[in-house]
Amino acid sequence: MTSIQDFHITGENPYYDRLENDILTYTAAGKIGEQTLAGVNKRVIDQKDLNFPIHGFVLVASRRDKTVGPRRWKYIGLLEYLRYYPDTQLDSGGKVRKVWIFEFKIHQDPQIIPLSLDTNISNQILAESRKHNIVSDDEIVNESEQELVENLEQIEQVRGKLLIMDPKKFEFFIKDLLVHTDFMEVCVTKYSADGGVDVNAKTSGRMWIFENTFVQVQAKRWLHSVGRKEVAELRGSLQPFSKGVVITTSHFSKAALNEANEEGKNPIALIDGFRLSKVIVDEKFPIH
Repeated sequence: MTSIQDFHITGENPYYDRLENDILTYTAAGKIGEQTLAGVNKRVIDQKDLNFPIHGFVLVASRRDKTVGPRRWKYIGLLEYLRYYPDTQLDSGGKVRKVWIFEFKIHQDPQIIPLSLDTNISNQILAESRKHNIVSDDEIVNESEQELVENLEQIEQVRGKLLIMDPKKFEFFIKDLLVHTDFMEVCVTKYSADGGVDVNAKTSGRMWIFENTFVQVQAKRWLHSVGRKEVAELRGSLQPFSKGVVITTSHFSKAALNEANEEGKNPIALIDGFRLSKVIVDEKFPIH
């Protein structure tokens, strides 16, 4: 079974399957209408119990380029199914539809796998990986708040623009959004040595109870979900008495939510892609 990440001109499709660190985020099969967990989509989930190999390939050149030939494909390794969860996307007609998102962990070693041995090798890799990484299918926190919003298509259009934004540009966008919503002394940290903190700010008199609270933001322009690790790392990088916030274009796992609110620890605020996009729309903040 093969999972394929298509080559895209980024501006054409903000939901394109993408590699982020060692995670492949893949939108389920079905380009028109609402997706279902049937057929090949359900087959992917079965790997959790049956341990069959899923080979990942990336299309590194456009199908329109006839000069490349078979070299347009690059093998990226064996894929380990991690989780799936519902999401919303705009279809080709600009209408909001329900889709299913799959996340896979990429195992790059070994780089060459004989097909006669791929089942045995896959079994060994998956068994070893699952000893150290326990995840569940329902781990993603995806609020049903979308169902109560009238301008859902507009919000999803904004989220689509955020998803194709360069990660560094996204940090500066968050900075400008904070300034627009009356935060003070807002600045972006150095990109390569931020310790998990991307933006620093202080609350203004508009938030009068918490005026002059020092806020430190981690900005994740991701399609795949944010987990416990990122929340814990931000907390460890905070200055004393500051308020930590993780802002993402995607979603948070339940483990991230539990870590953010664990008793006895400094709480971390979590802003997912829907909430962020809704703030942008409500505040009439321009995005290009």
